[in-house]
Amino acid sequence: MVGKTGERALSLATRKRLYATRRTLPLSVQSETGLRFNVHVYFKDPLVAKNNPAAAIDTEFEVPWEPGIGDGPTSARFAVVDFDASSGALQKPARWDAGKSTFFGPNDVDLNTARGRKLAQFRQVSVWATVQHTLDFFEGGFGLGRRIEWGFAGNRLLLIPTAGYGENAYYDRASKSLQFYWFVGPSGRVNTCESSDIVNHEFGHAVLDGLRPHYFESVLTQTAAFHEFMGDLTALLMAFRNNAFRKAVVAQSKGDLAGADLLASLATQFGDAVSDQPYLRSALNKKTMADIATANAHTASEVMTGAIFDVMVGLLNKRKERQTKRKAKNPSARLESLERLFWYTIQHMQMCAIQPLDFLPPCDVTFRDYALAVMRAEQITNPVDVEGFRQLMFDVFVKRGILDASDRVLLEPVPIFNRKPLGVFHGIDDIAASRGSAYRFLDDNRADLFIPATADLVVADIARARKFTTEGRQQADQIVLQYIWREEVTLSGVRFAQFDGERTAMLCGGTIVLDQNGNLIHWARKPGTQALGASSQEKEETRLGLARRAEFFDVLAQRIKLGLIGEQLPSPLGLLPRAMPPFEVTRKDGLLSFGLSPHFTLNHQDDQELGGRQWQISS
Repeated sequence: MVGKTGERALSLATRKRLYATRRTLPLSVQSETGLRFNVHVYFKDPLVAKNNPAAAIDTEFEVPWEPGIGDGPTSARFAVVDFDASSGALQKPARWDAGKSTFFGPNDVDLNTARGRKLAQFRQVSVWATVQHTLDFFEGGFGLGRRIEWGFAGNRLLLIPTAGYGENAYYDRASKSLQFYWFVGPSGRVNTCESSDIVNHEFGHAVLDGLRPHYFESVLTQTAAFHEFMGDLTALLMAFRNNAFRKAVVAQSKGDLAGADLLASLATQFGDAVSDQPYLRSALNKKTMADIATANAHTASEVMTGAIFDVMVGLLNKRKERQTKRKAKNPSARLESLERLFWYTIQHMQMCAIQPLDFLPPCDVTFRDYALAVMRAEQITNPVDVEGFRQLMFDVFVKRGILDASDRVLLEPVPIFNRKPLGVFHGIDDIAASRGSAYRFLDDNRADLFIPATADLVVADIARARKFTTEGRQQADQIVLQYIWREEVTLSGVRFAQFDGERTAMLCGGTIVLDQNGNLIHWARKPGTQALGASSQEKEETRLGLARRAEFFDVLAQRIKLGLIGEQLPSPLGLLPRAMPPFEVTRKDGLLSFGLSPHFTLNHQDDQELGGRQWQISS
């Protein structure tokens, strides 16, 4: 067996033995030893490939190898099922050749060829390879540093490359799948599964649902918008991590990242065919929180997407300025290439954008929650901050209206870690041992953690993460503990229409992140309304809980007034846009449950006219 370098590759048995330690090996060594293998995919999508041959097919794209890869493709976390509901056609799966570590189409057609790209099996492998690669990105040390679970029972996410005819693609928790549709545009057939942006966007929804499944149980625009931001962030970061594509961006932008339309524009082919615009959405925008007061989730998400892109631009410019100063002091100094600076920037961006996801509250997330998490994560990994990176991030968040000037306390020098005084001590290994152990820690310290004594407390998740700094140094282990409880409330008044007099529940809870020494890294909370005690902190917690309940009532009443809450009608062709309410209502154990529709589409507009919707208003 011959490897990509021309040297004899390792045997399958040796690869299996080496596989368990692959995360400790550089990517180049993984490639040489067969722990990563080559798959051809589009850099962006077929339209970008047509208009920009330099950014057409990525012939150097590699995905992690694992022992259980099989036909489909199928792997430990994904399975491709290529069934078209509009025609009833089930395509033959791509065939895995374990000896050659590659996939083939019918009649042994090599899918890494122009002929192979015309086959359905190319689309199957392309979708699978994209998410396999992206999951590796999230679970790596520069990302979350741990395995990610899905938001449903099971370990494999189904991938449906050609789910049916329609201008759509979405993640659906109920069917445990990513579904990609196809349609005929002005220039011919458009397969949404061939757009790496669209695939990564929808996969971003699946990742966030696995990390924070209770975000579905929200009626807040910002929570839905955060899901959309997560999709766009995933697409942006994965595009920027591609070496060859990054070179094309450098050439196009001439070093000015703010002018890199090729990078910042998402889903070019889809946007051109559906919306008659050069892209579906773009990170190059100037929207602030004031601009989205009445906007839908997709539009609102652009504020955070634009903010993170601004941070990325700022980080690159900081590095360029540092080089300029260095050159001025020492004309003979060896400077890094612009391409290397781009790479350092994306490594930094990956760390400061993805790692803070572990710091988010378990329910009702807001842009402010995320901004605070980003600032805290940067403080932990870069406490001295001689380059002013944290100041840069703060200024961007203030300019966008996500934080305000009063938050400048975040920049003041303070001890990086502290230990919250608790009534009952628990060792960190005991807390992290199981959900039962984590619950005992929470229950023994309810008063100190502002958890009502009568709350039916549930441990939503407990995980241990091993993350890196931008320099590749391992941070202290992080124990991420999420907990929730449900506070029952009555919907009273005509503004709740058909739901007047019904009872529902407001989710409350928090995320506590501790290091391996028991130091408090971060604590994000969503309080309830029960009185906790007489101290100023306890009174403030209750006040914030009352404000949350008032906002919940106001937002829910507005959703009801606009007719945005409904029940799905099933369709043999999947979840069609006109059959999808933006918010759903279900009933369980005598309580109503309101929340986001458990699927996320590319072009769902929840602030447009609703006439002709095929879903029913609950009664």
